[in-house]
Amino acid sequence: MNNRRRFLASGLAAGIGVLALHRTAFAHGEMGHAAKADVDTPREQQLWGIAGDEKAVSRTIPFVMTDEMRFVPDHFEVGLGEIVRITLENRGAVMHEMVIGTPQTLKEHAELMQRFPGMEHDEPWMAHVAPGGRGEMIWEFNRAGEFEFACLIAGHFQAGMVGTIRVG
Repeated sequence: MNNRRRFLASGLAAGIGVLALHRTAFAHGEMGHAAKADVDTPREQQLWGIAGDEKAVSRTIPFVMTDEMRFVPDHFEVGLGEIVRITLENRGAVMHEMVIGTPQTLKEHAELMQRFPGMEHDEPWMAHVAPGGRGEMIWEFNRAGEFEFACLIAGHFQAGMVGTIRVG
């Protein structure tokens, strides 16, 4: 095996290792997000909270995503234990998403998306929204702290499409 192939193989192996480490499900093509509504996603505790129960939503927080690589608003605050519905409107001409996490998990995931730009997600703390489309997440913020949300589509995170969350 030549050096270039060995390098590519080791990079792919590292990427697969990161995916396994984070226990994040990734899908390719159209099925990644289309299947989300049909599958009952298990509630799995994350450092930034857990999937919320739709019946317990206390309020809705609307967001707009733009091709200027911004979220409007780019900051929100919630009370500890609050369950919110996050609605997303993509007013852009390109795909956008919102992913909630810690600064470190978002940075790692953004780096992975740079290497594998066709990757899609299907986790309750992520919403992928087509141009002109709408999406939503229901999330329980049961951990106090400072967290972030970002669009991790290749280049968007790097362009500053990031926001902050204060829980407490």
